[in-house]
Amino acid sequence: MSEEILVRHCSPTLANIKTGNLVNCRIDSVQKLKKDIISLNFVLNAKGVSIRVLYCSSERALIYVYRPDKLMQDVSDTKVSSYLTSIGYNGKSEDELLKELSKRVYSCGGFPHEIGLFLGYPIDDVIGFIENKGKNFKCCGCWKVYHDEVNAKKTFEKYKKCTNIYCKKYLQGSSIKRLTV
Repeated sequence: MSEEILVRHCSPTLANIKTGNLVNCRIDSVQKLKKDIISLNFVLNAKGVSIRVLYCSSERALIYVYRPDKLMQDVSDTKVSSYLTSIGYNGKSEDELLKELSKRVYSCGGFPHEIGLFLGYPIDDVIGFIENKGKNFKCCGCWKVYHDEVNAKKTFEKYKKCTNIYCKKYLQGSSIKRLTV
């Protein structure tokens, strides 16, 4: 779990313009991954970013890089909270919600559709994806859009620009600590 991978895949979260990102990566060992995450969390927690393993096998890991404050703000939205409760998320704390999400990632062997809510995707698009079984979307970028196409396209472009800038700055020597807002 290198800093370069974080910058490449999580720049919008590091820049504080997105709730969270996922990184699906190969691992050499579970122990090394744990050690890397402890080191990265030591640096990033002070900047309001946390890293958590949602799924891990002997070869791969699904890593969630997120802003706890943004996550709790997102899930406190009435529509989001009601939806999560309706599909069986009974917890209200960050830890309870993420344990339930992790359990669902393990049980479905992939991504439960509601994972978009943990990444800052609009609730209407998450529900639209589920109701349409991933079809009939207006456009596709970081997620499939079913409602506000104009704002979604602006958001996709903002994330892309952020990632390009962060990758360039990282290659020029900026540390992950310096890049994280």
